[in-house]
Amino acid sequence: MVGSPAGLTEVHPDQAEPFDPSGLRILVTGGGVSGFAAADALVERGASVILVDGADPAGNSALMERMRILDILGVDVRVGPEQVGGMPREPIDLVVTSPGWRPDQPLLADAAGQGIPIWGEVELAWRLRAVGAAPWLTITGTNGKTTTVQMLTSMLRAAGLRSCSAGNVGTPILEAVLHPEPYDVIAVELSSFQLHWASSLSPVASVCLNIAPDHIDWHGSLEAYGKAKGKVYERTQVACVYNVEDPATEQLVRDADVVEGARAIGFTLGVPGLSMLGVVDDVLADRAFVAERATSAAELGTLADLTGGRTDIVPPPHLVQNALAAAALARAVGVPPAAVREGLRRFTPEPHRITEVAVIDEVRFVDDSKATNTHAARASVLGFDHVVWIAGGLLKGADVDDLVREVAPRLRAVVLIGADRARIAEALERHAPDVRVFDVADTDTGVMDRVAALALDAARPGDVVLLAPAAASMDMFVNYGARGDAFAAAVHRLVEQRGSAEGA
Repeated sequence: MVGSPAGLTEVHPDQAEPFDPSGLRILVTGGGVSGFAAADALVERGASVILVDGADPAGNSALMERMRILDILGVDVRVGPEQVGGMPREPIDLVVTSPGWRPDQPLLADAAGQGIPIWGEVELAWRLRAVGAAPWLTITGTNGKTTTVQMLTSMLRAAGLRSCSAGNVGTPILEAVLHPEPYDVIAVELSSFQLHWASSLSPVASVCLNIAPDHIDWHGSLEAYGKAKGKVYERTQVACVYNVEDPATEQLVRDADVVEGARAIGFTLGVPGLSMLGVVDDVLADRAFVAERATSAAELGTLADLTGGRTDIVPPPHLVQNALAAAALARAVGVPPAAVREGLRRFTPEPHRITEVAVIDEVRFVDDSKATNTHAARASVLGFDHVVWIAGGLLKGADVDDLVREVAPRLRAVVLIGADRARIAEALERHAPDVRVFDVADTDTGVMDRVAALALDAARPGDVVLLAPAAASMDMFVNYGARGDAFAAAVHRLVEQRGSAEGA
């Protein structure tokens, strides 16, 4: 920007020196974890920092404790709704915003109108990197980001690299970048919010796993949401990794302005073509990062490596895609095939992501409470042949017609819960009229006992009872984790009841 203070203009990926905030007047918006980290880092480096948060301080003890610490460190802390209606009167050189703040928030809109640069905490972290700092491998997508970034970190560590998961998951990105013992490489999960406020990241390799409607209220349109996701590819140095099964991701690669020489690398559930990773029989194969890729491929592991060595379970397609994407990023920084395989074997999924809870009478109970939108639920249900589907909650305006139409052939029965279950019931009536539907109207958290019992009665040996709600949980539970925990607890009680009955 013409006339902006030194260091605030667009930075070339190969900038010689890190951003120096000393002497600048910087406004940090939001007093959460990222805002606290940003204010702390900036004031330590000599900036004059104001932090504002619109929360009511009454009863918010965690916020006020963070603000008390920042006040001691020399940050000008201003908390309350009246602090976020517009820019403060003092002249400001730079705004660093928390990812939850929308571009149309009055203070940010005011800053943009005045031509003041606005960065997110990820952009700040990138600019503060020391010369020769750890390269970044960046991951975004509507679904699967956390699983992929953690698979990637496992592969990097198996290769002997000091690494961590950071950004939208794991270690706060500023903490990772400023760690006194530098990392060799950082696996960075990026949300669309974080990407919106980033402008100069230059990862070694990057991936957008998939694109489906989400967070439209924040971005304003599906086009804007997709554009934000596509920023993950900007200035990529070695490999732009895309999902062959989701052509929108390949288009994002085509549209990106990358470093000369960066390659487009596809991943597919089918046999890989040239410069792709894919699956041959049950083998994960690399035809992108091998010298003789025109005629040969490297074996990176098998499908059984994704299921703890169990050959009686076929991993769901989206889990295989996540593994291939992680492998492509790891291979882009030279991780050998053996380390990729070892990383997959060591990987343990986060709770509530395709987690097997128990097997009762040859029926598997699987918790995928993290499937909080239609795209995630579709991938989850299509990962199994015969499903008793537990669905419902807060749909947040999402259309479920396409979801129900696609998964209908897999459905043995459906158990509906939550505030918006009627909308799913209507879609089932249109697209799966022969499927048995159980409508559970109770809204107390103990309802899962009834849900689990109904699902087991409807299932046949070999079926999967799958909690993949396609909806948020806050109508009945604190979060998706509490919903998954309630489901698992109900299943375990069902196991105990069956055991007691057999022993009677």
